[in-house]
Amino acid sequence: MNVLIFNGTMDSSPYTTANQLTGYFAEQFRQKGFSTEVFSPVDGHIPFFAYPKGEAPDSVKHMCEVFLKADVHVWLTPLYHGSMTGVMKNTLDWLEMTSKLSNPYLTGKVVALVCWGDGSHAMQGINAMDSVAKALRAWVLPFSVPIMKEHLYDAETKTFTASYKKKFDRMISLLGDSRIGDKKHVKDTSGNP
Repeated sequence: MNVLIFNGTMDSSPYTTANQLTGYFAEQFRQKGFSTEVFSPVDGHIPFFAYPKGEAPDSVKHMCEVFLKADVHVWLTPLYHGSMTGVMKNTLDWLEMTSKLSNPYLTGKVVALVCWGDGSHAMQGINAMDSVAKALRAWVLPFSVPIMKEHLYDAETKTFTASYKKKFDRMISLLGDSRIGDKKHVKDTSGNP
């Protein structure tokens, strides 16, 4: 199974919350034997979205390939003014380049959501990502992790607290369940035959 970890920030400093979470998820998936790729707007050189008159930029073509190749996505963002970061939304807007494919956007992909904030409103970021993922035809894992940043780190060890590690590991376990990545086992509740 191919896993994409989408770090929705522009900060490339290794000690940021975004990069520590990215590293944790990537390592846990690798230990379980999954093919894991990390994508961030800063490393992907994603331009401001403007529907191209000709060919899409090479960086956007590569981004679309990465997003389409993955069976499972984990989206990570800090809360910004009640939503995800602007660069994250801009990156997702470029998936419009896949609209003419037989399986456009993120059709059939499983997306898990993680958001953190300084207060208790990280669920607003989860809700914003949830809306976009569903608009892109993805299936959103019904287990998300909204984080109160002041409770994320152990004061002595400066590592994630046991309670948040348990939540992250639960998410990883749910995503790693072979039935999620296997379309034959995903129950169709649409009422279509």
